[in-house]
Amino acid sequence: MARPDFSVLPSVDRLLEAPALAAAAAEYGRAEALTGARQVLAEARRALEAGGVPDPAALGPAAAARMAARGQPSLRRVFNLTGVVLHTNLGRAPLPQEALAAIAAAAGTCNLEYDLKTGRRGDRDSHVETLLTELTGAEAALVVNNNAAAVLLMLNSLSAGRDTLVSRGELVEIGGSFRMPEIMARAGARMVEVGTTNRTHPGDFEAAIGPETGCVMKVHTSNYEVVGFTASVPDDRLARIAVTAGVPYAVDLGAGQLVDLARYGLPQEPMPGRVLAAGAGLVTFSGDKLLGGPQAGIVVGQGSLVAALKRNPMRRAMRLGKLSLAALEAVLRLYRDPDRLAERLPALRALVRPVEEIEAQARRLAPAIEGSEITVVASQIGSGSLPVEYLESRALALSAPSGKALEARAAAFRQLSIPVIGRLSEGRLLFDLRALDDEAAFLSQLPL
Repeated sequence: MARPDFSVLPSVDRLLEAPALAAAAAEYGRAEALTGARQVLAEARRALEAGGVPDPAALGPAAAARMAARGQPSLRRVFNLTGVVLHTNLGRAPLPQEALAAIAAAAGTCNLEYDLKTGRRGDRDSHVETLLTELTGAEAALVVNNNAAAVLLMLNSLSAGRDTLVSRGELVEIGGSFRMPEIMARAGARMVEVGTTNRTHPGDFEAAIGPETGCVMKVHTSNYEVVGFTASVPDDRLARIAVTAGVPYAVDLGAGQLVDLARYGLPQEPMPGRVLAAGAGLVTFSGDKLLGGPQAGIVVGQGSLVAALKRNPMRRAMRLGKLSLAALEAVLRLYRDPDRLAERLPALRALVRPVEEIEAQARRLAPAIEGSEITVVASQIGSGSLPVEYLESRALALSAPSGKALEARAAAFRQLSIPVIGRLSEGRLLFDLRALDDEAAFLSQLPL
């Protein structure tokens, strides 16, 4: 077999002079260009050895394309057209412009733990604590990096080495296979199951409370619903039982929100302020679900109990960074103007969109996607919020000759400069438009 003629390929130095690669080097750096050039030349040599005939003129553009791919950030903006508004895998609640501006302002040097009035060290939670107490009626508040951390910190502070009483029907599993019993164990609390899976009564808690009880806990079943022959203990009754016994009553709301969703025609979820008013000592909830902010775990409640959590050494390992704090503060400030909240908070705006508006958008977009047709679908709120409630919506439905072809088309949409994420259902690719709020950017990538 004749030895391949490698002389048909340019040298590394000559390839670096190719216009496409030179332009890429100006953007990404000479070191990246050198890596790209060496890689495509190595592939071209292997092709020659295998009997192929590589095109030398294509090597520069190929190396430039490789550099562009390497330069693409891993964490990217996408269009969430899955039909799940608060999608855990897609970042849950999108942030409003006010939060983005606050992140940019805080990204440099800022007064994260510096009191501008006294010139001394401050508390990072102070940037949001006043807003949280104002919006919930709590005496004090703190924030950590997510709600699982908030629950872990709360249980470790109140019940380490002691009993935590919880209804058997509330031993939930949250995202990523994290289960409440496991979180309790990691917190050092001994879990005491009360009642049965479907029915728990006040007397069950009264009988279970004893000298070793660290707290009574209620877990809002935000990602499922038990129906049929059921019974649970209301917050006010359970709070009285705990207070009478001299132990804290703690409530994990999971999703939580700071405005009555009924005003927007949405089903009501428990609100932290109302649970506190019913007698809870501590309430935990997420920042990036129905609240519409960044990932955070929020704890509100009685001053003495919150102070106990603040003294816990674990708190430092769970604390929120400056960018998340800046975003959370900006979102909380929007709640001071509830009349415009649905206009300014993207998650809420998506949830309350009239179906007529979504259908009109579908009619505008359908001609830009070959073979698409408009269909009626049901959107979900998502992320453990209102698990059995659905919102009527409209989707663009795409078909293909085979399942493999349909998956290939879905993959093509995911490769766009702003990836489009839909869902495959009953042999169709569906793009639910409820959460599409940048129609111009979406259209700019079409047709496909």
